[in-house]
Amino acid sequence: MKKVLTEQIADLEKLCDDVYKMTIKSEYVAQNAAPGQFVNVKCGGIEAFLRRPISICDVDRANSTFDIVFQVKGNGTERLSCKCTGEVDIMAPLGKPFEIDDRYKSIVVVGGGIGTFPLLYLLNSSKAEKKTALLGFRTKTSVVLENRFRAAAHHVEIATDDGTYGKQAFVTELLEQHILGQKPDIVYTCGPGIMMRKAAAIAEKNGIP
Repeated sequence: MKKVLTEQIADLEKLCDDVYKMTIKSEYVAQNAAPGQFVNVKCGGIEAFLRRPISICDVDRANSTFDIVFQVKGNGTERLSCKCTGEVDIMAPLGKPFEIDDRYKSIVVVGGGIGTFPLLYLLNSSKAEKKTALLGFRTKTSVVLENRFRAAAHHVEIATDDGTYGKQAFVTELLEQHILGQKPDIVYTCGPGIMMRKAAAIAEKNGIP
């Protein structure tokens, strides 16, 4: 059940030029949010009147906190990137979560750009015996949270558009290559629409949900 909450900002970290990770103290969200859900954040000010939807990147139930990672794209996210302390007004948790089932013993997550972030919570929540993360970014400087993905998955591959880090390829090409070796039980994806459609088509072609 979603609630409108006024919570405390516990930490703000700049991950790269325009991407920030904010940790928010919220017992309600930490206990009730599922992987794939998001929060609507009130950034404040006349220029940013509407709430911004931001995916939940990860949850720390023991410390009653959760992380959101966002890219600065306008007045709202610019204001949010400057709030390193104080209160934040959120509506959460929102959205339909990913389907996590114990019958999925081998999973693959396919993420592109800022769409990679909610897949971290999914990996940390899954009890699959084999977890693979295939992540795509524009260039080396836009690769973020790599260490956390490597801690959450058994195998991680990274592709960049310009080849400055990992493999020079589309992340969906990594998916095609991976499936040739071993079919997973399910593929999860989040990112640009064209990337998700391609990932879904590859999975469907190979009989993978």
